[in-house]
Amino acid sequence: MDLFQLQTFLSVAGEGSFSRAAKALHRTQPAISQTIRKLEDEIGESLFDRSSREGILADAGALLRDYSERLLNLRGDALTALEELRKLQAGKLSLTANEFTCLWLLPVLDEFRRIYPLVKITVHRGLGSRIPQELVNHNAEIGVLTFRPEDSTLRSIVVYRDELAFVVPPRHPLAHAKNVSIRQLGAESFMAHNVPSSYRKRVIETFQKRRVPLNMPVELPTIDAIKKFVASGNGVALIPRLSVEPEIARGELVAVPVPELHFERKIRLVHRKQGALTHAARAFLQVAASMAHAKDSKSIFQPEH
Repeated sequence: MDLFQLQTFLSVAGEGSFSRAAKALHRTQPAISQTIRKLEDEIGESLFDRSSREGILADAGALLRDYSERLLNLRGDALTALEELRKLQAGKLSLTANEFTCLWLLPVLDEFRRIYPLVKITVHRGLGSRIPQELVNHNAEIGVLTFRPEDSTLRSIVVYRDELAFVVPPRHPLAHAKNVSIRQLGAESFMAHNVPSSYRKRVIETFQKRRVPLNMPVELPTIDAIKKFVASGNGVALIPRLSVEPEIARGELVAVPVPELHFERKIRLVHRKQGALTHAARAFLQVAASMAHAKDSKSIFQPEH
C-alpha cells in the first residue's frame, strides 16, 4: 500500500466514478482500475460496490477513506515543514474556528501578519464540536474553541475569559435596569442560536432549575443575525459578550446583568501534542502570548494540564 494508491482511491471515492477520477488524475480508466484492484488485493477487501456504476464505497472503503485522508494530510504537513526550513519566513498557518471564536482571532492575525507578512494564513470555518477531530485528522494545525477537548492527544491554552451577555433593544422595559432576576425573564422572547453548545445546555438547565419558562420562538443560524433581530425590537438574547461589544458601544443594544446567568466562557487555542508545530504555528502562539500580556485582564495565556 503506497500513497499513490491511496490518492487514486480517494479520487475515485470523491469523484464517485472511475472515469471521472481518471480524467482528474490525467490517467486512463484501465490504469485507475488496475491501481484499485492492486490495492484491494493487498488489503484483501473490496473497496467499492461493484454492483453500482457510481463508485459507491463498501464498508472497507469507508473505513480506509478516513485513514487515507490522515496519511495524505501528514504527507502535506511534512512537505510544508521542509519547505519552511528552506524558505525561513515562508510557509503557511492553518487554523480552524467558528463564527464566534473568529472574533477573538482577528486582532491576533492582524498582529501576526504585521510581523510575518509572507506567511499564508488559512482559517477554516467549522462547528466547535467537530474542531477537535479536525485537528486529530491533521486538517488544521491550531483550533480555537470555547471548551476544553476531551481528547488526550490535544493540548489546550486558555487565551480569553468571556461571558454570556443578556442583551435587549434600547427601548426595552429592562434596558435601564441595574440588574434583573431570572424570574423576570419568564415572559421574554429569546432569539436563540440553533447550534447546540454546552452553554446553551447550561442556560436551559438553569431556567428549568429555577422553574422559569424559557421561550425561544425564533432560532437563527448566526450570532450576527441574532444581534440584528434583537436590535430591531424582536425580543432579547443571551450571546457571548465579545461578539456584541461593538453594538453595546454604539447604543444599538443594551447589556443587562442577570446574576443567575453569569457564565464564564473561556476561549482556548488547541493543537496536537504529538509532532512538532510548524514555524508559523509556533510564531502564532508567541504572538498570542505577547498580546495577552499587553491587553486587558480578560486576555490571558494559560496552558491547561
